[in-house]
Amino acid sequence: MRSRYAAYALGDWDYIFRTWHPRSRPDDLGVAGDDQQLRWTGLEIEGSGLDDDTHGWVAFRASYRAPSGDGVLAERSRFEVRAGRWLYVDGEVAEE
Repeated sequence: MRSRYAAYALGDWDYIFRTWHPRSRPDDLGVAGDDQQLRWTGLEIEGSGLDDDTHGWVAFRASYRAPSGDGVLAERSRFEVRAGRWLYVDGEVAEE
């Protein structure tokens, strides 16, 4: 999760694409990949766990600064092991 956050903060869209499970990965990153006005400013991991040997989750809060003001993205992300690597599957965004 931390490496994906860092990739978003640095704009490393290739890394984000490679660490997204092919089953749920978009063909391109759309607006998220093109949004140069959004700056990620902090990450707080609230919890993590394993459902079994190949499925896990991470709950986090990521702070950002946008032209419309500061905000927080809170999500419980699901990950799955594929070819020995943890890949992002999807996430449930929490209401703030």
